[in-house]
Amino acid sequence: MVRAGAAIMTTTTTTDARPSRRGVLAAGAATTAAAFGVVGAAQQTARAADLPLLGTYDVVVIGSGAAGMTAALTAAKQGLSCVVLEKAPTFGGSAARSGAGIWIPDNSVILAAGVPDTPAKAAAYLAAVVGPDVPADRQRAFLTHGPAMLSFVMANSPLRFRWMEGYSDYYPELPGGLPNGRSIEPGQLDGNLLGAELARLNPPYMDVPAGMVVFSADYKWLALAAVNAKGAAVAAECLARGTAAALRGEKPLTMGQSLAAGLRLGLRSAGVPVWLGTPLTDLYVEGGAVSGAVVTRDGAPALVRARRGVIVGSGGFEHNAAMRATYQRGPIGTDWTVGAKENTGDGIRAGHRLGAALGLMDDAWWGPAIPLPGQPYFCLAERTLPGGLLINAAGARFVNEAAPYSDVVHTMYDVNDTDPAIPSWLIVDQHYRNRYLFKDVLPTLPLPDAWYGSGAAHKAWTLDGLARSIGVPATALRTTVDRFNSQALRGEDPDFHRGDSAYDHYYTDPSVLPNSCLAPLWLPPYHAFRIVPGDLGTKGGLLTDARARVLREDGSVIPGLYAAGNASAAVMGHSYAGAGSTIGPAMTFGYIAARDIAGNP
Repeated sequence: MVRAGAAIMTTTTTTDARPSRRGVLAAGAATTAAAFGVVGAAQQTARAADLPLLGTYDVVVIGSGAAGMTAALTAAKQGLSCVVLEKAPTFGGSAARSGAGIWIPDNSVILAAGVPDTPAKAAAYLAAVVGPDVPADRQRAFLTHGPAMLSFVMANSPLRFRWMEGYSDYYPELPGGLPNGRSIEPGQLDGNLLGAELARLNPPYMDVPAGMVVFSADYKWLALAAVNAKGAAVAAECLARGTAAALRGEKPLTMGQSLAAGLRLGLRSAGVPVWLGTPLTDLYVEGGAVSGAVVTRDGAPALVRARRGVIVGSGGFEHNAAMRATYQRGPIGTDWTVGAKENTGDGIRAGHRLGAALGLMDDAWWGPAIPLPGQPYFCLAERTLPGGLLINAAGARFVNEAAPYSDVVHTMYDVNDTDPAIPSWLIVDQHYRNRYLFKDVLPTLPLPDAWYGSGAAHKAWTLDGLARSIGVPATALRTTVDRFNSQALRGEDPDFHRGDSAYDHYYTDPSVLPNSCLAPLWLPPYHAFRIVPGDLGTKGGLLTDARARVLREDGSVIPGLYAAGNASAAVMGHSYAGAGSTIGPAMTFGYIAARDIAGNP
């Protein structure tokens, strides 16, 4: 099945005609003006010209995430003066919070590991995944410059990367797809290298277990450590890494912490300042070109001029309730995302006020999430491991639980109008709980009382009791589980094809046969977990060309304005090629933007 999306939304008034995008409301002119705070360019320029000038640089970069820091590092190494302006009191943005998977086909790291990738395979695969959503020249720019970007980052920072062996491309059956995957992640880095700056690194979304050094690729096995020999060995290896780092006096960083720290060290070495606590309030235009940024610094408005251009890498709008309500289907909210809390669409709104076109505003880097007290939990392995299934409000299955996380949420929305699937429920039994790590709760151990108090978790000794607790029809739930169990025993899922794709088997239990995705539910008590449409961040924003230049609705370029990362419309369109399809393109288009400004497109 081809899982590409529909035509890209190229303006703020275009709605997607696909049935799977029904319910997305186009923003009328009045709504858009209210949401974005439209101010005329001439009025804005006159006002900004009277502000105190904080400095003048060749390039001004907005945001210190993966896109922004890669762009700034590239600009500096092209001989341009550069400053990074960051809204938060910390650096790293959502990238620092993440697992930091990076999807860049045909790069030197995977080729050295023996991955059989080629430019032709990569192009065929990306085209099959994205379809017509994104122009071919933008796809080609990502594939062409991605490997060079990665080599550049390794040459100009302490970052090194590891192949995430076995983490399949998300659609390996498509032409050019690789069942063993193309994704990489940062290697271990000593936080002591940052000195006092370490205290200003945005903290991770989830803390690594105390005393351990854990990579993203390890979590697959840590979930199985109680029942799988390799899982136990990986857990021991993580502990050994942590012990060794402690004996050396290091502060070991991995995943997003390593990525953000490594890029920051590269900037420090290149002499690029990073101004924290300096939010963008507007873009400055002079002579018809974007020539700087209006910011708030020490509580007062000020201007930072740019001789050559401004690169917006300020992240998405996942924490802007008004923008989400305007562009995205309901139910939607700002409390289901794990994106950095400062991501309120500042750069997108500033660009739009200058006439920039927007794309993919209805979409996000979705994933099923459990709305736990404090913050949501982005649910990866838990919904895929054998012995669990997802049901809708009618007590019926509606999706392949092991499908790519973005697809699962797209399906939740697509069926919600007729068969409510928001919230959905992940149903598991005690046999499952006895075997597998759940978030950070070890097998057999009780779940926190706060989970039950918030309604995120439910438990009952019978399926009928569980159905009453979560408000679904008991007969339907029993029928669904009975059918699922009979099929699981045969290792088959004719209803939703769970296990047909190599990707489906990544977060599973290889000891379960004949299908590592499927096992029956039989041991009480039974458990239910509330599932909502979470996300890693939004994926819509300023529409750009293959050179990362921001475009108007008529396709013309806004001089001096560039965008990368989640502030721009994603090169992945409505789909998701593999783990790291957010960060890989973000870094690549930041690199492309800086090279274009320097005259090396």
